[in-house]
Amino acid sequence: MSELITAKKLSVSFEGRSVFKNLNFSVTDGDYLCILGENGSGKTTLMNCILGTGVKYSGSIECNGFSRKNIGWLPQRSETKSDFPASVNEVVMSGFSAKSFFGLTYSASQRRMGESNIHMLDLCSLKNRSFKELSGGQQQRVLLCRALCAAERVLLLDEPVNGLDTVSQNEMYSLIRKLNDSGITIIMISHDVDRAVCEAKHILHIGEGDNFYGSVDDYLKTSFYNKIKEGEV
Repeated sequence: MSELITAKKLSVSFEGRSVFKNLNFSVTDGDYLCILGENGSGKTTLMNCILGTGVKYSGSIECNGFSRKNIGWLPQRSETKSDFPASVNEVVMSGFSAKSFFGLTYSASQRRMGESNIHMLDLCSLKNRSFKELSGGQQQRVLLCRALCAAERVLLLDEPVNGLDTVSQNEMYSLIRKLNDSGITIIMISHDVDRAVCEAKHILHIGEGDNFYGSVDDYLKTSFYNKIKEGEV
């Protein structure tokens, strides 16, 4: 498996306060990495470093063989509007906007890919519905499909099941697993440690003063995981 993303001694500080320091990890083609850590540990900041959205950092983070512009990005639900005056199809296709040369004019291949993604995420029956009329779980599926249209090889997901009911959470996890099985590389922030160790292939745990990166099996043997299970974190 080729390495798509490589971080070495990656550190971020704001106003003299360390957010995280000395992160070392790699993400291979087809990987499923879950990022864990307490609130304020810098998980979303790390996502922004990967996306190249202006966060200043020391160390290095490299994308190998693809452009950051071709990373699919699903932010937290609190950061997205739920009242888009657009159809499901229009929201999904807007994932191609950065790749389109004439505004909202999409190529034939983009339209075919949009249709394929809508089918893959089981949105065919909702295609012509208004986005703002959908349930929270349905909207999140649409936004995942939009991110998929923007993705070349990698999807970044920031707590994609946050605020969803149990049924919608399970549906979302199943869809993410389906995408990973199809070859899409997944990097996901999660607060659900039990689900993370069931779904992921690798874990990156950002801790206060120390970090962990490795396989799920190795993570289960660490003090990070033991403290979480004992309710200390």
